[in-house]
Amino acid sequence: MSTTSRTPSDGDVVDLSRRHALQSGGLAIAFLWLGGTGPVSAMINARRQPGDAAAAMADGNPTFAPNAFIRVDTTGAVRLVMPSVEMGQGIYTGCSMLLAEELGVGLDQITVEHSPPSDELYGIPALGGQITGGSTSTRATWQVLREAGAVARTLLVTAAAAQWKVDPSTCTVDRGEIHHAPSARSVGFGEVATAAAKLPMPDKVQLTDPKDFKLLGKPMRRVDSPDKIKGATQFGIDVRVPGMKVATVVSCPTLGGKVSTVDDKAARAIPGVIDVLRIDDAVAVVGEHFWAAKQGVQALNVTWDYGPNATLDTQQLRDALADSAHNGQSIVASDTGAKPSGTLVQSEYQSPMLAHATMEPMNATVWVTADKCEIWTGTQVPMRAAEEGARITGLPIDKVVVHNQYLGGGFGRRLETDWVQQAVAFAKQVSYPVKVIWTREEDIHRDIVRPMYHDLISAVVDANGQPVWYGYRTSGGSVLARFAPGAMDKNGMDSDAVECVVEIPYDIPHNKVEWIRHNMPQGLVVGWWRGVGSTHNLFVVESFMDELAHRANKDPLEYRRALLGKSPRALAVLNLAAEKIGWGGQPLPARTARGISLGEPFGSHVCAIVEAEVTPQGEVRLRRVVVALDCGIAVNASSIEAQVQGGVLFGLSAALYNGITVKNGGFEQTNFNNYRSLRINEAPIVEVHRVINGEPPGGLGEVGTAIAAPALTNAIFAATGVRLYTLPVDRNRLVQNSDALKSVASASVPEGRDVA
Repeated sequence: MSTTSRTPSDGDVVDLSRRHALQSGGLAIAFLWLGGTGPVSAMINARRQPGDAAAAMADGNPTFAPNAFIRVDTTGAVRLVMPSVEMGQGIYTGCSMLLAEELGVGLDQITVEHSPPSDELYGIPALGGQITGGSTSTRATWQVLREAGAVARTLLVTAAAAQWKVDPSTCTVDRGEIHHAPSARSVGFGEVATAAAKLPMPDKVQLTDPKDFKLLGKPMRRVDSPDKIKGATQFGIDVRVPGMKVATVVSCPTLGGKVSTVDDKAARAIPGVIDVLRIDDAVAVVGEHFWAAKQGVQALNVTWDYGPNATLDTQQLRDALADSAHNGQSIVASDTGAKPSGTLVQSEYQSPMLAHATMEPMNATVWVTADKCEIWTGTQVPMRAAEEGARITGLPIDKVVVHNQYLGGGFGRRLETDWVQQAVAFAKQVSYPVKVIWTREEDIHRDIVRPMYHDLISAVVDANGQPVWYGYRTSGGSVLARFAPGAMDKNGMDSDAVECVVEIPYDIPHNKVEWIRHNMPQGLVVGWWRGVGSTHNLFVVESFMDELAHRANKDPLEYRRALLGKSPRALAVLNLAAEKIGWGGQPLPARTARGISLGEPFGSHVCAIVEAEVTPQGEVRLRRVVVALDCGIAVNASSIEAQVQGGVLFGLSAALYNGITVKNGGFEQTNFNNYRSLRINEAPIVEVHRVINGEPPGGLGEVGTAIAAPALTNAIFAATGVRLYTLPVDRNRLVQNSDALKSVASASVPEGRDVA
């Protein structure tokens, strides 16, 4: 199944003098974060910018540096300075492909480098700074990196043509060489790089027509895979600096608590322990190696001031949030008219706080001297990390150097800078470089979690059970208000809170969407989590769509189809997923069923169908997942499949097992035993099928996560008749009968672990 349409500017002549006004074109994102300090109009620019010269000089003064991204020296070697960070999503490969396609080199001829902190040169316009998040990387660089490659190619060809005294239009480029077929002459990029660097910027460049793409849309091996396979890739936790010591940390068990007193005598007596350092809410033990530091932390005797949250627990949080949802003052995001007459259907949903639990725990290596602060870490916000280093040390920003590294997972956690702040605060107390590593327990304990939510959803249905109005009232903490307060709407609305709710694919004439901002207790900080607002909103909306279908005694697939007359792209992915899984075909075994979810997160269109079995003892076994995706023009087909598969499994893990709970003022979860992920024997096959068209690229990294949970819970309902209104899945509610319940009880397995 495919559709065709033409992407603006593909194959056209692009007027670069007007690009600054068009840089956000086609980027379907609901808000402007305004999180950085650089001028938005100068970010992600294919032309030379004021800061380019200094950046190129710091990068070794390459022979040819026509913009912030491209470096070519006299050997012809091509380097790409990446505007986004690599945290497993494959963006280094995707951006390399964009550049290579237009520059005229092979993917194997590009070396990728981490960019230095600079909002001016590497800031994403839609995010307002040098930020990797919101599934924006491909959308933000799709046009500009191709233009950057075309600019460089044009200048290099012009230089060669001038040397040969021929018309540049008679020259071609292939694998870093410029050819003039009529005279059988060729020259490498490196040989004309010096001359090209002296030429003025072209006013216009020609982009390759999609029908002539050699790389884009093909399944390509990732540029970072060879080093990862060999173990040569350096993540933040791998950094080694001469004279470096290693520290690990213990912080107050309660949220917002502080250090009162520290007895470190026993810790200092442990061989290899060098020092014990203290800040307001944590203590670090520094050792010659991690094991000494960890033993030292365990030997500390710390008295804590538990603060105002000492008796806080999850039920208190839920009760307060529910009260806000029902009685709080709302901000209206959408109101298209009065509620019509008809039958009112209502439901209530809850979603938990969620931790990130990245494979690489939080870490940073910092060396503070009298006139310099160097930071080695993996961060999604390099400029913010530099600014925090300057703030804590009191040094000017130009004296802070951030050496960004590959990230061992981000999922939004590394959009924060709290671990960098802590490491700088400790490092400024000593004369040597110190690597601060959080243990897994500390990582989960100090996580900046996704907010919990309480949602009220309703619909007025007609005599056929079809919705003619829907209402949505959601309450939760605002990440945006803390992270980028300037991005909040003028009326105080957080657009992320209603992502995928204000605009839905279904043809429902009227709606009212409201948000109630609920501030969590001081010390409980909420942050971005993979999929952000759409992860909980789609769970509610798509579960409720199934409720409406069941109430109308309609097949969930046919019920949705009837509402998609004005959403052809959504209908296309729905039909494709149903076809590939064989919806309505052969009957499934007892207590086995399929569930559908449909959505349009991050500018893409996606449908997931989960096939699951629920055992009499309440265990959920994932048999198969089929995902149909319309993300517009593909960059790397292999990355699309990998990202969707990984995102779906991430989302299913959270739906089945994950939730951060609070007891005695602190998070109860500690490690992967009680905050677990799907294991390899539990992971289903995830098939990804793509609608092929010529639309501009949509977001990808978070799409699979956003759509996973409702497909699962809808499958569970179809298999058992039990509708789940809260996450994670409560297996006790799925037990078939009293004998099965006894079987579960006799296993005596703690929550979050497997039942034998």
